[in-house]
Amino acid sequence: MDRRKSLQTMILGGAAASTGLVFNSCKSETIDDVVAESTTSYFGRTPKELERIEKLNAEELFNAHEMETIAALSVVILPPKEPHGGPIEAGVPELVEFMGKDIPTMAPTLLGGLMWLDHKSNTEFGVEFKSATLEQKKQICDEICWHDTEVSLDKQALEIQFFYMMRGLTVTGYYTSKVGIADLGYKGNQPNVWDGVPQDVLDQHGVAYDPEWIAKCIDQSKRGVIAEWDDKGNLLT
Repeated sequence: MDRRKSLQTMILGGAAASTGLVFNSCKSETIDDVVAESTTSYFGRTPKELERIEKLNAEELFNAHEMETIAALSVVILPPKEPHGGPIEAGVPELVEFMGKDIPTMAPTLLGGLMWLDHKSNTEFGVEFKSATLEQKKQICDEICWHDTEVSLDKQALEIQFFYMMRGLTVTGYYTSKVGIADLGYKGNQPNVWDGVPQDVLDQHGVAYDPEWIAKCIDQSKRGVIAEWDDKGNLLT
């Protein structure tokens, strides 16, 4: 199974936690702050959220080279697939930068990991990570993509922590985007069309629909008609 399929299987199987994305963002809010915020209804973001987002978007955590490196790594972690695209089309690099600014404790690991990638690639192949071949990038990632589960992650090497974080951000960013949702084929809640139990299943169990009920219940032209019943509980329309 390839890398992309493996990660998609984690998502579809409900094992997203195994991607390793854990955020601990604590704010010093009082109960009064929370209650005051909850008593006002907003559509979408609250004014405080919008103000914070605007502030963070105005800041810069990564330079152009670092953003390109993040993009290069993200497509190794989760290769693009037609027709929807991949992490770059889903805006994963931008998400990584935003999260690094929103949760400052993540920034040193991200910045240090990017430096490690370039150092490793330059040492091994004489080029920066973003300029390495796909096979060279995979070779580097294969050395840091697994960690010793018997040892606390925060006690392991920086590059291990970095890849763990980047994998979680990449998968989360992709599969919560419009691109990733389309890739999963998730259509959300929507009205369906039901034509009754398939005939082969009815035949298997030796049952059949009452033609009169079929005419009343499985007529798609009457989907918008509200059912009416008589006083004895008989369906009229």
